[in-house]
Amino acid sequence: MRYATVMAGGSGTRLWPMSRAGLPKQLIPFIRGRSLLEIAVDRLAGLVAPERQFICTGEKHRRQILAAMPGLADDRILGEPQGRDTLAAVGFPAAVAMRDDPDAVMAVFTADHLIEPIDDFQRRVEIGYRIAEQNPNTLVTFGIKPTHAATGFGYVEMGEPLSGFDQAYRTVRFVEKPDRQTAEQYVASGRYAWNSGMFVWRADTLLQCIRRYKPDAHADLMRIADAWGTPEQADVLEAVYPTLEKISVDFAVMEPASTDPAVEVATVSMPLRWLDVGSWPAYGETLEADPSGNRTACNRVVLLDSSNNLVVGDDPDHLIAAVGIENLVVVHTREATLICRRDHAEKIKQLHQAIGEKFGDEYL
Repeated sequence: MRYATVMAGGSGTRLWPMSRAGLPKQLIPFIRGRSLLEIAVDRLAGLVAPERQFICTGEKHRRQILAAMPGLADDRILGEPQGRDTLAAVGFPAAVAMRDDPDAVMAVFTADHLIEPIDDFQRRVEIGYRIAEQNPNTLVTFGIKPTHAATGFGYVEMGEPLSGFDQAYRTVRFVEKPDRQTAEQYVASGRYAWNSGMFVWRADTLLQCIRRYKPDAHADLMRIADAWGTPEQADVLEAVYPTLEKISVDFAVMEPASTDPAVEVATVSMPLRWLDVGSWPAYGETLEADPSGNRTACNRVVLLDSSNNLVVGDDPDHLIAAVGIENLVVVHTREATLICRRDHAEKIKQLHQAIGEKFGDEYL
């Protein structure tokens, strides 16, 4: 049967101060009153039955997620005792699903993305499911058609078309974030797509790959699966999960699989509107700009002689006013205020660390 996992374990430090330990980015209701996690789950409606959908997230966020999504069953949340990157976050649900269903086919999505139109997205995912069902040794990824020469994304090189499947190609290789010149060459060639971080595979095929490439991780995942549904479930998960190697599924599985003759890797092209909402400038793209290029998401704001700014606030009674500012990100919350240049937004992660070193967890 078909299953789906939404990975929702990111810390969201680049969206500080709105994203904090008590309200991680996937739960902030800042996309027209809805959270990224709600949107990600709603995108699956009609694709996979709710009882076969998992959310892999930090155990510490379980109560918040259940409160925000009252229709979600508690056993659909796979709570990580500690974040161990995406190899663990995809291996965990695959191991749990395969325990009850040896033929489980699992799609993996993230709670960071906005994707439109949804009908086209679902059609592409359906192709991914069919590839994995008809070709059991195939790992499927989804490549976003580039709109510009981005240097902040990984890329996937697409080769020959995959016979019988629309817009599906054999995967040549995965490449890490390129420099500007290389990215321009990739986009101009038409053979490269952005690596979306979304996948479809048979659960047993993924786990076989993990066994070949990361045998220690496979052994630990099997220990978790063996204990699942037993009185030892919580104790085994708490003891084993934090020892899993902290590594991405791209490095651990997809890259070696692309050169492994025992495995096929396919890419389904997604020429859709896709936005990775992982930073404040990216979030700004979800908002309409005024004639001066300012984008705002707050109840009360006045900007005079100002242009190309992003201004965000979560206090409906607080006024944000500015004169003569350009190209800034301003985010006001009840506990903290962020001001930075738009082109320095990637440094917010460093700022987050510095705040922690000076004030502990008080503002994190």
